Amino acid sequence: MQNPQEQVMTTAALGRLVDYSTQQVRDLERLGILPAAERGANGYRRYRTPHALALRAYRALAAALGPVPARRLMPALIGGSVEHAAERIDALHADVALERSRVRAALRGLEDAVAEADDPFVEDDAMAIGELAQALGVRSSALRHWEREGLVRPLRRAGSVRSYDSLAITEARIAAALRSGGYGIPAVSRIIDEVRAHGDTEDVQRILAERLADLTRRSVALLAAAGHLHALLAERLAEEGSSLTPPPGSAPGPRGSADSRRGGR
Repeated sequence: MQNPQEQVMTTAALGRLVDYSTQQVRDLERLGILPAAERGANGYRRYRTPHALALRAYRALAAALGPVPARRLMPALIGGSVEHAAERIDALHADVALERSRVRAALRGLEDAVAEADDPFVEDDAMAIGELAQALGVRSSALRHWEREGLVRPLRRAGSVRSYDSLAITEARIAAALRSGGYGIPAVSRIIDEVRAHGDTEDVQRILAERLADLTRRSVALLAAAGHLHALLAERLAEEGSSLTPPPGSAPGPRGSADSRRGGR
């Protein structure tokens, strides 16, 4: 049921909330990023609080993730279940944390490769393709593809079984970190060739450090988006007759509290 006191906005008025044009607002509605607007008797769109909440949430997510990932995510946040929406938001933070760990692993791998450049290779330290894929959080097929592209050069044991020594592990870490950062195969190949030819890791270290800084920016931007996402999901739960917080008195008090003692009498 609609609140008779709820403000009704035109397309232009809704866009002004976030400095979007009327055409941008219409496009976002067409893409399912905003709930479908009702039409007045004159045929004009009429927007209400849920539209404003969705628009602000989208703008905040676009600042954190980029417009394309935000456009893909928003329809699930406004059209799916609230539980599914919460899971998707949790996954955003988990993805950033996972990528940060991969970038840091690549940086450590570079440092180890430089420090151990003259050390003899100990075969017991080698990793099988499945072990390395699991450590990097990628599929074994990705490692095989990188090998075909010349990004990673594993050793070959009897029966053509792949074995990844310290250098191949470092190459795979660099490839994984740069690929997750959006670098194409040709760019990654050039960087790894430089490392192989000259042992020059400065460019890679700079790129990975910039990636870490970008991930920090994304984490902070996601925190900024959290308030808008909370408002959006709280509104949806209110429409469903639920709440983001348990009702007063629903949680049991501590053992021995005054409430529990009174309840036992």
